[in-house]
Amino acid sequence: MDMQLQQDLTGQVALVTGSGSGIGKDIAQTFARAGAAVGIADINKEAAQQTVNLIEAAGGKALAIEMDVTSESAVNKGVNELVKHFGSIDILVSNAGVQIIAPIDKMDFKDWQKMLAIHLDGAFLTTKAALKHMYDSPKVGTVIYMGSVHSHDASLYKAPYVTAKHGLLGLCRVLAKEGAEHNVRSHVICPGFVKTPLVEKQIPEQAKEKGITEEEVVNDIMLVNTVDKEFTKVSDIAQLALFLAAFPTNVFTGQSIVASHGWFMN
Repeated sequence: MDMQLQQDLTGQVALVTGSGSGIGKDIAQTFARAGAAVGIADINKEAAQQTVNLIEAAGGKALAIEMDVTSESAVNKGVNELVKHFGSIDILVSNAGVQIIAPIDKMDFKDWQKMLAIHLDGAFLTTKAALKHMYDSPKVGTVIYMGSVHSHDASLYKAPYVTAKHGLLGLCRVLAKEGAEHNVRSHVICPGFVKTPLVEKQIPEQAKEKGITEEEVVNDIMLVNTVDKEFTKVSDIAQLALFLAAFPTNVFTGQSIVASHGWFMN
């Protein structure tokens, strides 16, 4: 009998970091519509609560969690708060991120450290905290890292971002091996340019750095290698995250899935 794909997360509890806005917010809302109870983790508690309000207004269940993903104590506290409130953590989406644009020779070391701390340390700390609960659970555990085409490729002026996104591939692959005996699987979603506030902020920055127009940044840099000159949609990434979280087998564990309008093809 052919396996039927499921889009149902009823009875699941998810934690989505950086979900006060952008991709994380859309993933959280998508998971809630699919029946999951969702922890909305963000360094901005007010933004997290706004996402919770939207989910609850639509009949879903959510909890606002103030979380600095670079702080081990804050991460542990937030995960424990989620488990105490909803009873478990079955899905982790490590999505918190920032962007700082500068050439390597002009990159401030503090900016380098900040980028790696948020993207890589944050992924490690939230994973470690979640696994303490997932490993003891009879249910399947799913960890999804928000990578990028830059997990596989590189662009000018993004050394710490590219380095961190490459690092997520390694963390995901190790977790796939270590987590297998505990029924925990891992994935990296690798979007192309998604038109979020983070990306919109980069357009004038790159235009200034390169001395070109913002339109040229979009067409000749950001979307130059896509097949259709289209930005990846937030909803595309949210639906992909739902597909992976709800998938009934471990066939995709350890894999990265690129969603980029053909920018990078594995």
